[in-house]
Amino acid sequence: MTKISKKRKEALKLVDKSKVVSLEEAAELVKKMAYTKFDASVDIDVRLGVDPRKADQMVRGIVTLPHGTGKTVRVLVLCTPDKEEEAKNAGADYYGLDDYINKIKEGWTDVDVIITMPSVMPKVGALGRILGPRGLMPNPKSGTVTMEIGKAVNEVKAGKIDFKVDKYGIIHAGIAKVSFDSDKIADNAKEILQTILRLKPSSAKGTYVKSIFMSSTMSPGIQIDTKSVV
Repeated sequence: MTKISKKRKEALKLVDKSKVVSLEEAAELVKKMAYTKFDASVDIDVRLGVDPRKADQMVRGIVTLPHGTGKTVRVLVLCTPDKEEEAKNAGADYYGLDDYINKIKEGWTDVDVIITMPSVMPKVGALGRILGPRGLMPNPKSGTVTMEIGKAVNEVKAGKIDFKVDKYGIIHAGIAKVSFDSDKIADNAKEILQTILRLKPSSAKGTYVKSIFMSSTMSPGIQIDTKSVV
């Protein structure tokens, strides 16, 4: 049996599993429960009443968090030479084309987001088996396949994230750091939750948002009262 650390025991005491709390209370609790020595991420998990196996019930979207994610996002832009200066000026960490495509083929994926151009997608598409499982494949729906390279880089650096319901009907997203003020954590959570609500499929029947949990890295989950946000 795994031994529970003293700090985790203290964190567990703060959570009453039989109780649901408001979004604002959850944001305060998640800060109190954080016990890691590093600046832990704050995550939100939303269980939806959809069937992801049906194309018309796939919930996927993008959102720009008002206070960013608190994470340094490493961006690679795969582009033609005429777009490299635009990528550089916008703050891309890496930019180029064939050299980086070859590096990826050799196993390099040390980035968080890849942005590319429509004309380059045939080359990038060949990397699907490497990028797909890592969630790095550019997609027009997430704004990472575009001719507006500079704008796309700026948005990602400012806190734009994309999310997608998994095969179990759950959306998982990192929305902040525990060092954020609780009101900023709540603001970011509200922004993604409102976006998820707007994306409700017309074919989804019954309760759309079944449960919402907030947690930080290695902390217990805090159940949020869905009525406080729906």
